[in-house]
Amino acid sequence: MTLDKLPVGKQATIVAVGGEGALRCRLLDMGLIPKTKVVVRKVAPMGDPIELQIRGYELSIRIADAQQIEIEESGEQ
Repeated sequence: MTLDKLPVGKQATIVAVGGEGALRCRLLDMGLIPKTKVVVRKVAPMGDPIELQIRGYELSIRIADAQQIEIEESGEQ
């Protein structure tokens, strides 16, 4: 499953970060690395971008970028 499919309020663990070149490096630099827990906090009114809570801070990313991140949903909240 990809990060853009995660419902608001649910927690997941990042499994893999896709993309190529500068996009992948940018995602990794923002803290979106494998084995990191992430929670979707909000979705913008038109559906893009989404706000995540990761590593103690909030991060907004585009849906197109979220589609590059493979996750595994966890039972925790």
